[in-house]
Amino acid sequence: MENKPFIFGVATSGDNFTDREKETARLLSNFTHGVNTVLISPRRWGKTSLVNKVCKLAQSDKLKIVYLDIFSCRTDREFYDAFASAVLKQTSSKFDEVLENAKIFLSRITPKFSMGPDPMTDFSISLELNPKSDDINEILQLPEKIAQKKGISIVVCIDEFQQISEFKDSKTFQKKLRTVWQLQQSVSYCLFGSKKHLMNELFEKKSLPFYKFGDSIYLPKISTTDWISYICERFESTGKRISKELAERVCLTVDNHSSYVQQLAWLLWIQTKKEATEQDFAGAYQDLIDQNSPLFEKQTENLSAYQMNFLRALVDGVNSEFTSAEILQKYQLGSSANVSIVKRALVKKEIIETENKKVQLADPVMKLWLKQEFYTN
Repeated sequence: MENKPFIFGVATSGDNFTDREKETARLLSNFTHGVNTVLISPRRWGKTSLVNKVCKLAQSDKLKIVYLDIFSCRTDREFYDAFASAVLKQTSSKFDEVLENAKIFLSRITPKFSMGPDPMTDFSISLELNPKSDDINEILQLPEKIAQKKGISIVVCIDEFQQISEFKDSKTFQKKLRTVWQLQQSVSYCLFGSKKHLMNELFEKKSLPFYKFGDSIYLPKISTTDWISYICERFESTGKRISKELAERVCLTVDNHSSYVQQLAWLLWIQTKKEATEQDFAGAYQDLIDQNSPLFEKQTENLSAYQMNFLRALVDGVNSEFTSAEILQKYQLGSSANVSIVKRALVKKEIIETENKKVQLADPVMKLWLKQEFYTN
């Protein structure tokens, strides 16, 4: 099977990972010097790919990486199970070592192991927890104790970290984590997630425990110049050509959104026989919208008339002053108070976001789709 020249929808690596030199260097420095990191950006901008790349660069005999995704965790107990499993599994070279560390460092809890076909990589842990702080501290101290025993440093990377905001009594849970983690000497943490507004709240709200927890890295968009070079090179590597002007259109059409640049470039590459043309681009553009339409239909099917009217205003280029008499009347948004309610609801649904006091659609392709829905149907 030939390698795809463009990758989207999954974490990228190798030749498919472009730019991010500054962020890579900064994150690698944080990993090697034990600095806690909070990585924030919109969905599908390449956070996971960046972290995976740095994990590979940083891993050594003296620095071990523990990586876990807590998207499926809905309670603090599920988090503790996932945390302990990942730490034990990824700091051990054989299963006997996993059992030994569990016996030594989780002695109060007596964890139960569920085994798969490969006991070294396919197992999970169930912790019989009592609501005592000693039990919880024992779990949260697990990477620190293993690091000290082995004479190494550990970086714990937690993806979809915003899930903890959904836990019952989340603030108390956050306090437990922060209290233990901030005192560890041999372990640092890289916390990141796909819901930007929740991540911002967790780490920027002064009243919450993780405020100023570490070095906050706000992932910017990859520049158009870098994308153009990348797209042209990927076309040429497969014996096809694309002009710099058309490569630029690919980027600007999807507002330099990493995943969509890759997807639109892929669809254009498929259409192209030898050299990409305007007709090829038009076909790829429509394919992009068609492929994402089912998702957008699902996201908007239950929106109220007011919410759809608000989106129509955004598509028309309105991004502020929604409460002016002219905008309220033109787009039938109701009252000023109603606009605030609509905005909060759409932010919660991750359909819109606010940056520098300007409101915008979070998904650039949804904007293209909405434009078609509003004005061509």
